[in-house]
Amino acid sequence: MDNQLQTSERFKPPKTRRDFLGLLAAWSAIAAFVMAILGAFRLPMPSVFPESDSRAKLGKPKQFTVGAQTYFAKQRLWLYRDEAGFHALSSVCTHLGCIAERLDDGQFSCPCHGSKFDEAGRVKGGPAPKGLIWVELSVSPEGWLVADTLKEVTPGTKLLA
Repeated sequence: MDNQLQTSERFKPPKTRRDFLGLLAAWSAIAAFVMAILGAFRLPMPSVFPESDSRAKLGKPKQFTVGAQTYFAKQRLWLYRDEAGFHALSSVCTHLGCIAERLDDGQFSCPCHGSKFDEAGRVKGGPAPKGLIWVELSVSPEGWLVADTLKEVTPGTKLLA
């Protein structure tokens, strides 16, 4: 009978605040670990996803003079015209999808992670794995200059003016 009294709930010490806080700390550590694992799985995915409509009319070719350098914020691209024709460079950094800023000397710099690109979009430094993307240009049947931001062309490719 004595043995039954010692194992009874009535004679066990009450739970303390310290027990509660210990359990709370353990569950918090487990939750933080799970969130860190989920974040690690998300890391390789780019922050910027392409839009569903990748083609954009930029304007009539004659409205861009030779030497023109025009930025289109919605498409995040730079359009250049020289004597040889037109070419367009995406300003989306190839590291994690940040928007690279064009500097006064024509080079590009990613403000987020420090990647540097020259005027042609080639990597000069930083974590970017490759240069800025040259975007495909074409002329629509109506005579508009059209950029397709999902189609990459070889660097140096120009649309003849």
